[in-house]
Amino acid sequence: MSRVFNFSAGPAMVPEAVLKQAQAEMLDWQGSGMSVMEMSHRGKEFVSIAEKAEADLREIMSIPSDYKILFLQGGASAQFAMIPMNLLGDKTSADYINTGIWSQKAIKEAKRYCKVNIAATMENVGFMRTPKPGELKLNPNAAYVHYTPNETIGGVEFDYVPETGDVPLVADLSSTIISRPIDVSKFDVIYAGSQKNIGPAGLAVVIIREDLIGQAKDNVPAMFNYKIHADANSMYNTPPTYTWYFAGLVFNWIKENGGVEKMAEINFRKARKLYAAIDQSDFYSNSIEERSRSWMNVPFTLANAELDTVFLSEAKEAGLVSLKGHKLLGGMRASIYNAMPEEGVDALIAFMMEFEARH
Repeated sequence: MSRVFNFSAGPAMVPEAVLKQAQAEMLDWQGSGMSVMEMSHRGKEFVSIAEKAEADLREIMSIPSDYKILFLQGGASAQFAMIPMNLLGDKTSADYINTGIWSQKAIKEAKRYCKVNIAATMENVGFMRTPKPGELKLNPNAAYVHYTPNETIGGVEFDYVPETGDVPLVADLSSTIISRPIDVSKFDVIYAGSQKNIGPAGLAVVIIREDLIGQAKDNVPAMFNYKIHADANSMYNTPPTYTWYFAGLVFNWIKENGGVEKMAEINFRKARKLYAAIDQSDFYSNSIEERSRSWMNVPFTLANAELDTVFLSEAKEAGLVSLKGHKLLGGMRASIYNAMPEEGVDALIAFMMEFEARH
């Protein structure tokens, strides 16, 4: 059976070269006689894997030396609680920007720990765009500002990095991390779940400015305390070792294929041609304001929603899977992360045009 083009929002495609390498190393990692999943997380073999993964991520993202990288369990959703637990310090409020479902989940969790100031909300425009810089009502005394640069479900993306002055900026980069160059120094905390651009599910990567570590109160559980994990090099307990290993393979794959600069070039081209195909058609539509359109997650609807089931069925027969939109929004959604080859997007566009011609 040939591999399909998987447009899932996550768990998502993994580069085929990475899958083949993991397959080759499954029973015996580099002569160790062990699978990576069998290794002690504190043994020299796995420590070397972990150290290389961190070094490669630091290199491809140009992460400054005064930032710590943590590899944690719980995915990005655990970070919704860990952020206020670790960053509030003596303050009692934080700013959140509401641009869709994932930022709303972060807001809901933060309200357990502090007063949340909604610095901007796009609910009144149906989450069809991001706020403009002048629309942000930031509190200079906030503990931090949290935002979701890319809303995976809604397909809405910021085209700028908010300016927050002396207030730490926190970003959920789950959908866009390592998809293009970013200036890490503009952020104080970056976190991302692994199952979109990094590899299999089960891991969260946290990139945090070192001077922000150590603010957690005594009642914060050890497993939710950044300092505990930082002091133990993310090995306070047994980490998700195999996912960490896979992440390292992906980081190395990016290095070997032109870095995040090359990823950006390809990703921009994929998104541009897919949006162009949608825009030139009366059969398909995307309602997101153009400047706020996501590179990674492209939602679209058919003019006749009664054809949705037929579209999905025929797309699957054509080797194009996981195109069904999120249950809260309906329609279709094509997630086109780093591992989605350009020919996958070309195949989707060709199918869409052929389907339109028949219906």
